[in-house]
This record gives sequence, C-alpha cells and structure tokens, in this order.
Amino acid sequence: MDMDIKTPFLTVDGIIRVFGENDNLKGVVLIERKNEPFGLALPGGFVDIGEHVEKALKREMMEETNLNVEIVKLFGVYSDPKRDPRFHTVSCVFICNAYKEPVAGDDAKEAKIFKLEEIPFDKIVFDHAKILKEYLN
Repeated sequence: MDMDIKTPFLTVDGIIRVFGENDNLKGVVLIERKNEPFGLALPGGFVDIGEHVEKALKREMMEETNLNVEIVKLFGVYSDPKRDPRFHTVSCVFICNAYKEPVAGDDAKEAKIFKLEEIPFDKIVFDHAKILKEYLN
C-alpha cells in the first residue's frame, strides 16, 4: 500500500439549537474561529480512532462551546473534498439541543447564539453556510 496517499479525516459538526424558558428557540450556536481559516463555523472536530461518532460529537461540542448537548438526530453526511483545506473532507453533521449559553473553548475565539433570521452567511467558513441553509429549508 502506498503510504503517501492522503486519507480523509472523519469529523463531526453540530447544529446546536439553544432553547430558553418555555422551550423557546433562541437560535443556533456558531463559533468564531481563532485559527485559520478565520470566520464563523459550526462547532466540530475530529473523530478519534476507536471513538464512536456520537461520543466525538458530544466531546467536541463540550470542548468548543462548554455545552452538554442532547443529540436529536444525524442531519447528514457532507463529503466535498474541497470543503476544508485541512483534509476534514467527510463530516457527520448532527442536530443537537442545549439549554444554556455557550462559552468558547478549544480553538473557538467566541461562541455565540444567532437567531435563525440573523445568521451572517457571508462570514461562515467551510461549507457550513450551505449546511445551515439546507437546515433552514
């Protein structure tokens, strides 16, 4: 086997819906990245070897937003080879629920809730704008 072949890394991303009092939807969480590529993104990251995808999602959401999320469902698998310059080319995207304010951690400079009608699509990196637009439709 040729060891120079690049294999895509499996990643997870979360569409975190934050609910307030009376289960009113406050919005979704986006992080402002402190590493390249700079911009806003869904929280997410690598699935470690031997790790369940769902466990990786919960770990990454906690690391980047300090939110203990409830997984609702798998939203989709995105696999555009050009979606991320760091070879994060395959991502399992989940819809999750949370019930408190996010706090940035790990490689997130800031974690913020955006009302669905106020999502700044022009500032979103990777293919996350496409994913969020599909979620909203």
